[in-house]
Amino acid sequence: MLKHRGFPGRLPGTDFQFTIRRANPRGVTPLARRERYADRRPADRRADEAFLAALWAHFGEEPFERGNLDAGRLSWLFGREVIPAEEPFDPESYDALLRIDLAAARAAFPDAVEE
Repeated sequence: MLKHRGFPGRLPGTDFQFTIRRANPRGVTPLARRERYADRRPADRRADEAFLAALWAHFGEEPFERGNLDAGRLSWLFGREVIPAEEPFDPESYDALLRIDLAAARAAFPDAVEE
């Protein structure tokens, strides 16, 4: 499992996790699109925006390996702002390649993805 050095581990001042420390010995948590309903808490929306901003700052438009990025946090963006960068895509692989869908990211979180 690739560890993304320099990537923030969590949203400062909260328990919203962005990375994991070690691979899960019982198997990889699969990525799955989670629905974001309009009544989500503001703190959850801030965590999504901060995570996307960190992805943008760290990787930009380039494809990136899932590595130690938290599956739960990625799943809130997966299928919308973060999409597979390879076919076939294995949602249960730490080596899976992802990329930011710039148009979707700018529409959903305009402050997180600056030009």
